[in-house]
Amino acid sequence: MESGEYEEGMVVEFSANGNSMKATDVAAKLDEGNIQEAESSLREGLSLNFEEARALLGKLEYQRGNLEGALRVFDGIDLQAAIERLQPSITEKTPSKKGRSRPDSQHSVSQHAATLVLDAIYLKAKSLHKLGRLTEAAHECKRVLDAVEKIFHQGIPDAQVDSRLQETVSRAVELLPELWKQAGSYQETITAYRRALLGQWNLGNDCCARIQKAFAVFLLYSGLEAGPPSLGVQVEGSYVPKNNLEEAILLLMILLRNLCQGKLKWDPSLIEHLTFALSICNQTSVLAKQIEEIMPGVYPRVDHWNSLALCYSGAGQNKAALNLLRKSLHKHERPDELMPLILAAKICSEDSHVAAEGVGYAQRAVSNSQGKDEHLKAVALRFLGLCLGKQAKISSSDFERSRIQSEALKSLSEAISLEKNNSDLIFELAVQYAEHRNLNAALRYAKQFIDETGGSALKGWRLLALVLSAQQRFSEAHVVTDAALDETAKWEQGPLLRLKAKLKISQSLPMDAIETYRNLLALVQAQRKSFGPLRVNSQTEDDKVNELEVWHGLSNLYASLSYWRDAEICLGKARELKQFAAETLHAEGIILEGCGRSHEALVTYINALMQEPYYVPGKIGVAVLMSKIGPKALPVARKMMDGWLMQQTAFRQLPCLKNLILSKVSALLCDDHAVKWEPFTRATWELGVFSFWNLDIILIHSRGDCNLSILWKTRK
Repeated sequence: MESGEYEEGMVVEFSANGNSMKATDVAAKLDEGNIQEAESSLREGLSLNFEEARALLGKLEYQRGNLEGALRVFDGIDLQAAIERLQPSITEKTPSKKGRSRPDSQHSVSQHAATLVLDAIYLKAKSLHKLGRLTEAAHECKRVLDAVEKIFHQGIPDAQVDSRLQETVSRAVELLPELWKQAGSYQETITAYRRALLGQWNLGNDCCARIQKAFAVFLLYSGLEAGPPSLGVQVEGSYVPKNNLEEAILLLMILLRNLCQGKLKWDPSLIEHLTFALSICNQTSVLAKQIEEIMPGVYPRVDHWNSLALCYSGAGQNKAALNLLRKSLHKHERPDELMPLILAAKICSEDSHVAAEGVGYAQRAVSNSQGKDEHLKAVALRFLGLCLGKQAKISSSDFERSRIQSEALKSLSEAISLEKNNSDLIFELAVQYAEHRNLNAALRYAKQFIDETGGSALKGWRLLALVLSAQQRFSEAHVVTDAALDETAKWEQGPLLRLKAKLKISQSLPMDAIETYRNLLALVQAQRKSFGPLRVNSQTEDDKVNELEVWHGLSNLYASLSYWRDAEICLGKARELKQFAAETLHAEGIILEGCGRSHEALVTYINALMQEPYYVPGKIGVAVLMSKIGPKALPVARKMMDGWLMQQTAFRQLPCLKNLILSKVSALLCDDHAVKWEPFTRATWELGVFSFWNLDIILIHSRGDCNLSILWKTRK
């Protein structure tokens, strides 16, 4: 039909139906403005019809860069008439199973004619695109696809299709959504993408992958709510995405599967987009599974380890993540890569046992935060301070602990000097000063954090209330808590209600505390019924208030009031939720001890320690009861307290605590010249409610050196 010899992108010769013409002869007539004469010469010389001749002329003008001239030529093509002529010849070629096909030559002529006409409309769309007439270009490109659907009723066949026809269709399918996107017509963009992916266009793997990736990126980052596909394209029994995020994840997982099967070339941006999408819905474990399925050799192994480490860290599997990062940061791999160093330091900053290792990672991250990565120096310094703070908790001497704590404060102060308005850094400094028992500085930074966040962060109000309570300013802490409750949605008030109940206990208002616990219990039960046990909250996992904890709190409170029957009822409710738990056994021991059944209480406390060896209240309960048995049991009690104090370095500066055991003070409560200790009710400043601090034990000065409030947190 037509063939072109190309030289530097220009057609130098036309050939069709056994005839040929030089393109220069046709171009000369076009230069003179004789479009009709050029058209006539092509029709006569190559035996073409009107639309086919116009298509060749327009293509020549387009390739010469004369876009306006190409548009004038293309405007003369009657696409509807061309489709009517092409439609019977194309569709008649598709034979029945028993029939005979028409001659291949006639079929070839039909496909060449279709190629010419469709290519002409596609080039018209391209011309309009280059001229900035985007909406018109999109409409013309849509005409190409409409024409293909009319010519090929059952879709483009997989075989015996002219390669140039398939190339034109593929380009048009890929171009249409981009034109609508650039024109700002986003609903039409979504429709075009879905039409491209759901239509029978016989697209190649690479072309289909480009469209799928572009659509997924558009769904993720456009900010437009696409909505589910129309019912007309939904197949019964198939999965239908409900929103943008689900549809984008589906497309990216299809692409990743094809990549794993070797159908596509490696594209690292797929992992980046899928990481973003699955991180939004807190499904990094699913992402880890997808990455693990990638065949070895496709994904560079260090990048593979780093991506898996990020996924495992997001899923809360820090141990597995850290093991992968150790391999990635080995001296024979990439020991100085900044992002893995920061991630490793972050993971180590959450665990005292690997905090020293995290200090090394953070120091290397600080030294490598140079040049284009200098903006990450404050992040590295922050995690260095956090790791040092964790390391101080398990230091072997008071001098070493004091030195490391000073280094932690120095690192955080240096970080905040680089990012003065970083609210996270301000918050961490407040926490570190609180641990360092510098309550005035902690209070100052807590207030600064609230100012920086505009009071929108719940943890800031809670921190402020806790610092005030540590200063024995309970009424002010109560006012802060009530103000935070007024500014917080009902569904998010659980941690604040818990804190309010403990403040009421500290103010010797047990009945008010019981009422607050009842409100908290109603809230927790309503949340459980509404969302189920696997609901995702805006708070971190450890920071949630669960029903079991509320029943324990109520049980301990009733026990402190000697309401043994009510305490047993609450304890029974706790057993229904979790039968074997250290806290439940400890609460039972308190009730037994209060009823005078000391030996049974001692057995219960020991069972609690069997369930959880590091459970601090259990150790204290055993030591207290052992001290009551008689002089022969005092060495055992002292041994237990010595072992506990060796683990909890924050208490080494309290020799009076040991004296309590030696003097057989059964209630572990002293007068105003000794230690005030509330180990069972968690009534004073219980920092254990904050998972982001990960504190095991906190010691806060209240009034002078001898009056102290000691609090504990159960290790989980």
